[in-house]
Amino acid sequence: MSRLDIDWVRAQFPAFSEPTLQGQAFFENAGGSYTCQPVIDRLTRYYTQRNVQPYAPYDASRIAGEEMDEARARLAAMLGVETDEVSFGPSTTQNTYVLAQAFRQWLKPGDAIIVTNQDHEANTGPWRRLAEEGIELREWKLNPETGSLDPADLEALLDDKVRLVCFPHCSNVVGEVNDVAAIAGLAHDAGAHVCVDGVSYAPHGIVNVGEIGADIYLFSAYKTYGPHQGVMVIRRALGMELPNQAHFFNAASLYKRFTPAGPDHAQVAASAGMADYVDALAAHHGIEGDAATRCAGAHDLMRAHEVALLQPLLDHVCAKNSVRLLGPESAGSRAPTVALDLGRAAEPVAAELAKHGIMAGGGDFYAVRALEALGIDPGKGVLRLSFTHYTHADEVAKLMDALDAVL
Repeated sequence: MSRLDIDWVRAQFPAFSEPTLQGQAFFENAGGSYTCQPVIDRLTRYYTQRNVQPYAPYDASRIAGEEMDEARARLAAMLGVETDEVSFGPSTTQNTYVLAQAFRQWLKPGDAIIVTNQDHEANTGPWRRLAEEGIELREWKLNPETGSLDPADLEALLDDKVRLVCFPHCSNVVGEVNDVAAIAGLAHDAGAHVCVDGVSYAPHGIVNVGEIGADIYLFSAYKTYGPHQGVMVIRRALGMELPNQAHFFNAASLYKRFTPAGPDHAQVAASAGMADYVDALAAHHGIEGDAATRCAGAHDLMRAHEVALLQPLLDHVCAKNSVRLLGPESAGSRAPTVALDLGRAAEPVAAELAKHGIMAGGGDFYAVRALEALGIDPGKGVLRLSFTHYTHADEVAKLMDALDAVL
């Protein structure tokens, strides 16, 4: 099929048949997506049949370990990396904090790192704290009018002192999709590694990390139809060079080196349900090939559907003088994460939308630095309207009518 079968997609998510959610259109997907049925099935099965310490020789334990290994292997295949280059942690924020501690030990005074003010705090705050250890901090600043990051500004910051460049694949308020491959190329040419926050992009299609060139790529499973886990890719060359952050006897295992806490066995195992869903979506639409090819095909179907729904919404809000759209006006260059500066507190407006059956949020969304750089008071925040590929065109129409009523 050349177009996404939206009816089939929605049938894979129990939330759409849940009686308590009927009449509600969900537009806060950037905060966490609905969970697909395969993840729920795997989580239920694990807690029901195999909730024991994994990797022992008895059947329940052996199968529990196998399911955890399956999740890692299948996600790695989708991401285009080696199995042990994928690890799970409690959250992306926690994964980034642990990584920052490893870099703190590895970097030397006089070394430099580059961060942006376009990021969610999870991929900027932990790195900024390294300045306390004598590491030079350089900020790649967004354009205060457009919210964009200009690669030319990055080039001006790069030199042989820079060891790491941290930036988002997509900002959770600006929405613009950054060209990871091009940015990674600039950083690598200067001898620096790159850490990419993929949290706000992955829900719109899991990418081939092996192709885009990120040394570290992080995203959140609970925003990608899965359980509450942080998924982290760290390429072997860098991962084995950084100091081990786990138990000393796990130092030789790449996927354990940066997860000092014990894994959440059930949620790790249930993460294979994300791969089940992507594979089923690909099969339903006639997409064949290896895991990475099927994932890429699913990505393209999702994005095409989202872009088709997003452009009318962008046009609608851009026609209103009472709001300021953050980020590009073209759907093709951004994710369907639409943040609006209302010039007043956004949370009460979100509450008004709720009366019209629209589930949305208002606030700073942990993007305080980005909002301040754009001249927006974080205390007032922005109204954020975010959706993903399971959103129906009728729901976008409902949202636009509700906006007309409350703005």
